[in-house]
Amino acid sequence: MSHHIVQAENLHYTYPDGTLGLNNINFRIDHGESVALVGSNGAGKSTLLLHLIGCLTPTEGNIRIGDYPLNKKNLKAVRRSVGMVFQDPDDQLFMPTVFDDVAFGPINLGLPDADVEKRVMTALETVGVSHLAKRSPHKLSGGEKRAVAIATVIATTPDILIMDEPSSNLDPGSRRRLISLLKTFTHTKIIATHDLDMALELCGRTIVLNKGELAADGETKALFHDDNLLEASGLEKPLTMQGCPFCSKEPIPVIAK
Repeated sequence: MSHHIVQAENLHYTYPDGTLGLNNINFRIDHGESVALVGSNGAGKSTLLLHLIGCLTPTEGNIRIGDYPLNKKNLKAVRRSVGMVFQDPDDQLFMPTVFDDVAFGPINLGLPDADVEKRVMTALETVGVSHLAKRSPHKLSGGEKRAVAIATVIATTPDILIMDEPSSNLDPGSRRRLISLLKTFTHTKIIATHDLDMALELCGRTIVLNKGELAADGETKALFHDDNLLEASGLEKPLTMQGCPFCSKEPIPVIAK
């Protein structure tokens, strides 16, 4: 299924002010893979994601999404295959109601009204917020906004799902529901995140960026055991891999009365 493939070849990007964004990035993500993209602030994660949806154009190198090289000619076809959930849901929600926001994509695909309504309600039910269909998106909680933002993307039935910091600003319950939801998706997934525990749970593969360069690409658990790699990349081992800080301490003696 080549339409699920994401490939970057010798990707370079320099911002207009001369700041290096990406330097010689190479990878291939195949159908059905769940890949975490991790690195410290400024490592190039968001810059890379914006290239994958055609919002930024490489200074050098090429990107291939499915059967298409990513260029102006193929941009519309690529955007039919790729759905991106932005870091801030308010960047994605702009219509008067939740229903209208989720319907925006299917309407722009030219679907008839009955199909639009079906896709909207299916997407809202999938993320567990169908009861919010008539609400204003700007009066929702952070977790509800995140769920609706995901619904706006899956309503267009993309082959590839890209997410930028999906667990940021979520309370523990909302974060757990998000992880449970993402586990049900069979899409090819690329998740940029600082939440390494979520990456460990969802993604069998991780790409580590450091100062715009690809520092590592491999099996998630193995990379997260590499203390030197994590330290050099400004990352800390996931909490679930650190162990209990109290278990290794000497027991507190009990003083008999």
